[in-house]
Amino acid sequence: MTVRTRVAPSPTGDPHVGTAYIALINYCFAKQHGGQFLLRIEDTDRVRSTLESERVILEALRWLGLSWDEGPDVGGPHGPYRQSERGAIYQQHCDHLLNEGHAFRCFCTTQTLDAMREEQRKRGEQPRYDGRCQHLSDADMRAKMVAGEPHVVRMKVPTEGVSVINDMRRGAIEIEWSKVDMQVLMKSDGMPTYHLANVVDDHLMGITHVMRGEEWISSAPKHQLLYKYFGWQMPEICHLPLLRNPDRSKLSKRKNPTGILFYQRMGYLPEALLNFLGLLTLSVAEGEEMRSLDQLVAEFAPDHISLGGPVFDTEKLNWLNSRYIRERLTPEQLIERVAAWAFQPERQLAIAKLAQSRITRLSDLGPLAGFMFAGVLDTPEAVLRDNKLNETQLRQVFQFGLWEFDKLVSWEAGTIDKTLRFIADKAGVKFRDLVRPFYVAITGSAQSLPLFDSMELLGRDVVRERLRRSLSVVGGVSAKEAKEWAKLLAAEAASEE
Repeated sequence: MTVRTRVAPSPTGDPHVGTAYIALINYCFAKQHGGQFLLRIEDTDRVRSTLESERVILEALRWLGLSWDEGPDVGGPHGPYRQSERGAIYQQHCDHLLNEGHAFRCFCTTQTLDAMREEQRKRGEQPRYDGRCQHLSDADMRAKMVAGEPHVVRMKVPTEGVSVINDMRRGAIEIEWSKVDMQVLMKSDGMPTYHLANVVDDHLMGITHVMRGEEWISSAPKHQLLYKYFGWQMPEICHLPLLRNPDRSKLSKRKNPTGILFYQRMGYLPEALLNFLGLLTLSVAEGEEMRSLDQLVAEFAPDHISLGGPVFDTEKLNWLNSRYIRERLTPEQLIERVAAWAFQPERQLAIAKLAQSRITRLSDLGPLAGFMFAGVLDTPEAVLRDNKLNETQLRQVFQFGLWEFDKLVSWEAGTIDKTLRFIADKAGVKFRDLVRPFYVAITGSAQSLPLFDSMELLGRDVVRERLRRSLSVVGGVSAKEAKEWAKLLAAEAASEE
């Protein structure tokens, strides 16, 4: 048997270090066994998926030093490698499940489902679909179909017994079937859910080992059942522990930068970041931390991964990156790396266009545009507070910025401008009064290069981290405030629909 593994990112945002961690593990396992590593794009979310996000994900993984044997950009015998291009395949397999009696059409409306779950909660039960539509007569179902009533397709699930998942790292995982929901397989828009597409793709692409995050443990029985319904052999499964912050909480951009692009734009060396991620899968002696990709492949073993959750310690990453700079680069190579990081022609031209009308001497360029080459700014609290917003308003607009910037599908000056105007409106402050603290948070000064264009060039990850640090400097946000402000934005959004 040829070992075949895969990574399957969703192109719905900036590439996450967790994606790189999962990709590295799958790459190491496949290559260690002389197998193949695939990349598949899971873009069935029509609203959030973008080709730009896909492009950035592929570039970020390649920047780290990873490559794949098959994928949307390199092709292969098992394509297409974008789920959005495999609709007919999923429909065929969905029809098979319906014809064999393993799935049924569900015509329940959102209101019906909400009421059903609320009643279950009142009875102290776990909210789940109760299977009411699987009891529809053929005549009733045909009538609803003829009437054009919207519907989804759900899988049938046993009500008794236990699903046993044999996990490569965790051993036997037992989950009662009574706790497994009747999963939607095909949405009303004709697009498959993750569960159907994932199982069909893994089988048709010959995946032998599925190594994925532990958040999918609860879904494993559904996948096991689908393999049984189709009459296929289920791949070996390994559920990997999620990356953790030093305080053992789940790695989150609310506490630490999580985007690969952040570390790229901060000037980390890709080989150092890949080495660091590899160390999360190994136990090495002090002084032997530096590992090449080939060494990571040779030494990888699932048993070495701590189930307690590997810690993404940025201080250790900083230490490792500094060692690479000191020990692995000559002065000539260091200059080359700095030039490649900071002085890409397109980026420099964009900065020059923004700065040209604002300088008198060439020497003015450094102070004016220095923030474009900096990492996280150490802006004093007094400077951040030097504006017309009161303390609560200042903290609120920074928090709104963190939330709303994360929602943007397109990160460009126009959408940033529009978002800041939206924030000013919801916070009840004048737009010109809001711009000043954002200028200071992003550029370190109340006057600099045009703000929105600068934010576009800096990138979402760096902007987010500067906002997060500035919010912390001015006092942060309490859990109560975050809840109240989130409700405010949600209410405003609902009123506009």
